[in-house]
Amino acid sequence: MKEFDALIIGSGHNGLVTGSYLAKAGYKVGVLERRDTIGGAVCTETMFQSDENPNGFRMDVGSSVHIMIHQTGIIEELELTDYGLEYIEMDPFMSYPVPDGKGVIHFHKDLEKTLESISKVAPEDVENYREFIDFWERINKGVLKAFMVPPTGKNIFMEMAKGQIRDGSMFKKGEQMDGLQKILGSYGSVVDKAFENPHLKAALTWFAAQSGPLPDQSATGDFVGWQSMLHQSGAKHPKGGSGMLTQAMKNLIEAHGGEVIADSPVQKIDIQNEKAVGAYTESGDYYKADLVVSNAHVQTTMLKLVGREHLDDSLFKKVEDIQVGNGFGMVIRCAVEELPQYTSAPDDPIIHNGMQLLAPSVGYMNRAIGDYMKGLPPEDPAVLAMTFSKIDSEVAKDGKHTLFAWAQWHPYELSNGENWDDIREREAEKIYGVVEKYAPNMKGKLIDWYIQSPLDIERKHGLLRGNVMHVEMNFDQMFMFRPTPELSRYETPIENLYLSSASCHPGGGVFGAAGYNAAQVILKKSKKKLFGAKR
Repeated sequence: MKEFDALIIGSGHNGLVTGSYLAKAGYKVGVLERRDTIGGAVCTETMFQSDENPNGFRMDVGSSVHIMIHQTGIIEELELTDYGLEYIEMDPFMSYPVPDGKGVIHFHKDLEKTLESISKVAPEDVENYREFIDFWERINKGVLKAFMVPPTGKNIFMEMAKGQIRDGSMFKKGEQMDGLQKILGSYGSVVDKAFENPHLKAALTWFAAQSGPLPDQSATGDFVGWQSMLHQSGAKHPKGGSGMLTQAMKNLIEAHGGEVIADSPVQKIDIQNEKAVGAYTESGDYYKADLVVSNAHVQTTMLKLVGREHLDDSLFKKVEDIQVGNGFGMVIRCAVEELPQYTSAPDDPIIHNGMQLLAPSVGYMNRAIGDYMKGLPPEDPAVLAMTFSKIDSEVAKDGKHTLFAWAQWHPYELSNGENWDDIREREAEKIYGVVEKYAPNMKGKLIDWYIQSPLDIERKHGLLRGNVMHVEMNFDQMFMFRPTPELSRYETPIENLYLSSASCHPGGGVFGAAGYNAAQVILKKSKKKLFGAKR
């Protein structure tokens, strides 16, 4: 039996963020990971080694683009560059090749460069985009601060108020009602009202859709408004693959006397006298701990690892009823002979540096959503392509390339009686076919691929029903409602059992805020000050 001050269940990035802060505060930290690789959905694996490609290809098996964590200060506070982490700037962070024509919109961290690119495709929207970024930047400075504290109503409004004092008024004089309408409106409506050009509308709508809710859903305006924050932080890719972030935190925890233990799926959290005191693994090993932090899905944690016998009927029912949704999307991780040459931007020298938005129009996306709402995979999927081998030779050392293509909207539960195991290759071919339409040179250039359907995502990462955000990112499941009001402060009714996953505020993506906030709660409760926490 091993003993730890803090035992983390699951090695996803939020759990490792919590573990890293606790380790730096002097806790002996243990991390139990069910898979043979560390990192949860921020993990990179070497695949497709052959005589021709002896080094294989470094394939991310979850998240790839790191944006929001660079807005938090976590990387700097934990000094993760000292533990092997190196980031490569993605500039532009995304590009929209115009379908059936010539031209491309590049979105750079630098706003002026972005406006210059927009002027070549959508000159009518240059000033509209400038005003859009100005408005949402003022909003989101306060919102970001609210994301970095436990989500009580008092905390959220205090942080927003501090932002008003520090950064100036959220709304300019006379725009309060219009501003509130944007915040409470849908991101589809916000885009439609703010811009005129159909290509710019499609680009911004498709990128906003990556957060989960459908474009017509209320109170999602800021999912597109967050575009303003990318002009502050940009987007980055860890050298060697997305998983280098979690590897760096593993290194940190071990350097501070902790252990990260793979191949150790937890069967049950040990609860004695309504207090968490350790965990049993499926192999029968027992780990004792002063406190337990679950980085697993909230339903897995409370309904399975804790169990009904330790919860009152009301909370059990609330957790059971959390909206997980019906899938999200699917992705193909491809090893390819060469990079896409987009018909609309042949030989563009920078288009492969960032995400490539392959969604021809808002109407095209709405048709895909229509299929999804019927419980069917989209006939014509919208695709987000990523080609990290262009900026990082570590992921394809033998001169070939990687191409990741993420698509939405793919229901986990199919209405036509089909099974994902039977149709995954068919649907993968549709996604690759979209890339071929934009870049005909990619026909016949596929070396191999790793397919992740919604069912595959659930099996690989424990993300129930294939929802990469854990639970739906609807307004009624955000802030103090995430995942339920009783569990929203990262604590549970079980003494010394905490939550730190994306099931909690502020939600999914490579963010780390849930892990940071959980550590903040634990350290405050144990009367240890969170080092360096000057926000």
